Amino acid sequence: MTIDPADIAVEETASRGRYVYRDGAGNEAEMTYSRAGTGLIIIDHTGVPDAFRGQGVGLALVTRAVADARAAGRQILPLCPFARAQFRRHPEWSDVLHQRREA
Repeated sequence: MTIDPADIAVEETASRGRYVYRDGAGNEAEMTYSRAGTGLIIIDHTGVPDAFRGQGVGLALVTRAVADARAAGRQILPLCPFARAQFRRHPEWSDVLHQRREA
């Protein structure tokens, strides 16, 4: 199954947001994030229901966030284990990966 990025909705408030994919049967997958200033988003959770498992929906959510971050000149800090694993699998995303610095 290929997910069209246009089928992923972005819902935002002043400091938080989420990427959401919905099918016609009422199933919903989401990836949530918070904003740290104007240049950083922190992905904190990815939830994909069993109805979508193995179909690439979680990857599509992260891929859309990467594309949006590039377009906006932002970086991503993936705290969510799923998103962090996807960044490890996709070194081509390193341009938007926020590198934490130790104090």
